[in-house]
Amino acid sequence: MILATENFAKAQQADQMVSIFHGDNSAYLSDLESGMMKLIVTSPPYNIGKKYEKRTSMDIYVAEQAKVIAECTRLLHPEGSLCWQVGNYVTKDKEIVPLDAVLYPLFKQQGLIMRNRIIWHFEHGLHCRKRFSGRHETIMWFTKGKNYTFNLDPVRVPSKYPNKKAFKGPNAGKLSGNPLGKNPGDLWIIPNVKANHCEKTEHPCQFPVELIERLVLSMTNEGDNVLDPYMGVGSAVIAAIKNNRYGYGCDIEKKYVDIAWERIHDFRAGHLKLRPMNKPVYNPSLPGGGHR
Repeated sequence: MILATENFAKAQQADQMVSIFHGDNSAYLSDLESGMMKLIVTSPPYNIGKKYEKRTSMDIYVAEQAKVIAECTRLLHPEGSLCWQVGNYVTKDKEIVPLDAVLYPLFKQQGLIMRNRIIWHFEHGLHCRKRFSGRHETIMWFTKGKNYTFNLDPVRVPSKYPNKKAFKGPNAGKLSGNPLGKNPGDLWIIPNVKANHCEKTEHPCQFPVELIERLVLSMTNEGDNVLDPYMGVGSAVIAAIKNNRYGYGCDIEKKYVDIAWERIHDFRAGHLKLRPMNKPVYNPSLPGGGHR
């Protein structure tokens, strides 16, 4: 099934690894087969009045999220993972409300099991005057059951002491760590997509591809399906097809769907600039420190 805007209809039909849709996600999700998604990864609106969302009461926001989460649970493969990336809701009185705490009960109502609460740390963002500036968001990782796909080796990161050896016991003289690197842990330092990021588009809050790529590689296998029900400009879809998975997504904003297709075609043509996964955030030997 190939659904999207008319500007790129011919190219869409030629790309059998991609299915994206312009419109409300309820219409798109309802047409998909139950249990077909190995990974569902998204970042929903935070109800803070961004130009792509309408601010509502928290009761209405939570009720809308509950519907989408229930539908995503239906679509999730028995061995699949659901990753919901959120930040803070800010009230009119400037009180911070962590959305992961607000939304957590909705996932538990669906019988999902939390495996990690991953902290995504970044250095750039709004500068606050009356509180500390926010520099992290949260990825809630849930599975449908006790048996789920998890591949650690493709996402290992360099060890702090790669040549460290055990000094006693039966493994004395042998490497004490995995030669492929270490577990990345649940604190991920990955630059967010701001003005000087090589992936920047006009979307104000787009995913960096490397953030989603780590989830795709660890929680799916080649040939699996990956879905983003709030797709934006298609970073999750790109992370999927880059690693030989099938990418599904939808967005209510037509211009973002068009940009997603442009990025997909640029990727296919080898022109899309992407920040490599595990590239150091700071390298003092490079001009300007090598940021981003």
